[in-house]
Amino acid sequence: MLENKEGQTVPNVKFTLRANDQWQVRTSEDIFTDKTVIVFALPGAFTPTCSSTHLPRYNELAQTFYQQGVDEIICLSVNDTFVMNAWAQDQHAEHISFLPDGNGEFSQAMGMLVDKAELGFGKRSWRYAMLVKNGVIEKMFIEPEVEGDPFEVSDADTMLAYINPEAAQTEKISMFTKPNCPYCQKAKTLLAEQGLAFVEIEVGQSVSLAALKAVTNADTVPQVFIDGQHIGGSEALASYFS
Repeated sequence: MLENKEGQTVPNVKFTLRANDQWQVRTSEDIFTDKTVIVFALPGAFTPTCSSTHLPRYNELAQTFYQQGVDEIICLSVNDTFVMNAWAQDQHAEHISFLPDGNGEFSQAMGMLVDKAELGFGKRSWRYAMLVKNGVIEKMFIEPEVEGDPFEVSDADTMLAYINPEAAQTEKISMFTKPNCPYCQKAKTLLAEQGLAFVEIEVGQSVSLAALKAVTNADTVPQVFIDGQHIGGSEALASYFS
């Protein structure tokens, strides 16, 4: 039976990371003291649900979380730092801190270390999310103990609804962009001012110019979609909000 540790202090653990070609250590005290931190833990980097939904949505809503007073959003998994770094790069999750619990010490102390030997994973973290304030766990969302890999309550939208229901974002926003595009930056600023997260689709990286034309009937960027509705460029987006 997985234990809900609301009201308890997070385990005191040292995390070893590799950053800028140097070994670094972060401790629980460094991470959580005098801060409001979201931690979402998952079974493994590069795994399907983690890569397609769990991580991307937290990254997508990161700016909204920060506007609600969250200082850091941490993705934790029982993987080594090299795997976590490669996953961070692959996912372009620039708003998330990746914390490798390589030895499973934090997960074990949280009572969330489970046996995934049948999948060849060994010991891994159960999927959950928690809100930690000054080292004390205020809220935990623990996935139900059923077979498989349940993903029902530890998602970013559930966490945001707990922190501030009025800040919950219902709009699904995507934007086609190009690097170093001033009009794209203007559109991003407009969305940030509204507290809205979005999915960025980079033309030339994720899709071709021909695909942009086929989808939007335009060959300029940005091109913004909100809930499936084609809004247009930065000026059209400004008019939409006004």
